[in-house]
Order: sequence, then C-alpha cells, then structure tokens
Amino acid sequence: MNPNEIARSYDTLAQSWRELHNQSAYGISQFERAIKFAKNRSFALDIGCGSSGRVIELLIKHGFQVEGIDVSEKMIALIRDVHPKVLFHHADISSWTLPRRYDFISAWDSIWHLSLAEQEPVLRKICEGLEPKGVVIFTMGGLDEPGEKADSCMGPPCYYSTLGVPATLELLGRFGCVCRHFEYDQLPEKHVYIIAQKAAVHPETPINH
Repeated sequence: MNPNEIARSYDTLAQSWRELHNQSAYGISQFERAIKFAKNRSFALDIGCGSSGRVIELLIKHGFQVEGIDVSEKMIALIRDVHPKVLFHHADISSWTLPRRYDFISAWDSIWHLSLAEQEPVLRKICEGLEPKGVVIFTMGGLDEPGEKADSCMGPPCYYSTLGVPATLELLGRFGCVCRHFEYDQLPEKHVYIIAQKAAVHPETPINH
C-alpha cells in the first residue's frame, strides 16, 4: 500500500480513533519512561499524531513545544480542533523535510506502515533530526528478519513492515543513536517499543534527507 492508501484507511477511522483513544492509557507509561531520558525539552515531534491529542497533551505537560505530523487529512483536521495552537503538518513522513531538529521524537504505531524500502531512510531521517542527547521512542514489529504484511484487523486494509530487530538496532548505532530501552511489551504479540538517544554530536552536523 502506498501513503495515499494508508491515508484513506485512516481517514475512515479518524472519528472512532479519537473516541477510542481520547482517554486511553495505551503507551503512556512507555512515553513517560522515554521522557525521563530527555534532558532538554524544547521542540518535540509526534509522527502519526492521530486525532485524539493525548500524546500531544502529555508532551506539552512535560514542557515541550510540540508539533505533529500525520498522513491522514481527517486525523489532522480533528486534532487541530483539539489543539488549535499546536502546529500540525498534513504530510507523509517519508517525503517530508523536517523543519528543525527536535529534543524528542515519537513514532508510536505509525512508521511501521511505511514500505519496507522506506524503513531505513526514515529511521535515518528521525535520528538525524534529533538534537544532541535528543530522544526517540518508536514501535516496530519484533521479528528477527525483515518482513511485511497487509491485513484488515482494524477494519480498513492496512500494510505493515519491519526491518527486524537486529537490523534496526544496528542502524540506530550507525545513525548516531544509543538504544536506552528495548521491550516486547505486548507478548505474545511481537510488538516492540524502542527508546533511543542521540549521541552528543556537534550541533552543526547537517541533517540529511
């Protein structure tokens, strides 16, 4: 599935997604763990921000100036109603140019919808988009090897891909990040979340896209 097809699938879920996740605690404890690693709290970016605004609210509570990006136009329209003062981008992360570096980037249950070919360049983009000592939290399929699948478990069709655990951890190191936490948090489902932190590099290092 291409980004437009994923966007259409999430457009159909936008309203129910907001109602389902508005008060949900899903992922919040994992975010709280990740935020503890963030010593600097200026700008934060939530990739696949969805329509509920709960992650945005959490990051604001912790002192971040937050931006969100989502490929779904309807998700963005709904979340703008919830947080009219927050900057939201209706865009595809794989082709979007990050406007700045961030102290915190989250991609919870979002970038796994990218094509397998886009996984490495987007992970690189995220890592290079972090400020020194910046933190990223993201989820992935916890397979040993690269894999991809499509299903309709949420209703509309969706596509998922993963580089696999070994390759992902190797790439984080190559892109200047250190894995701070790794967990299969939904066993027996192979749902993995990773917290990684950017090494202390010179702030003039260019962002490559």
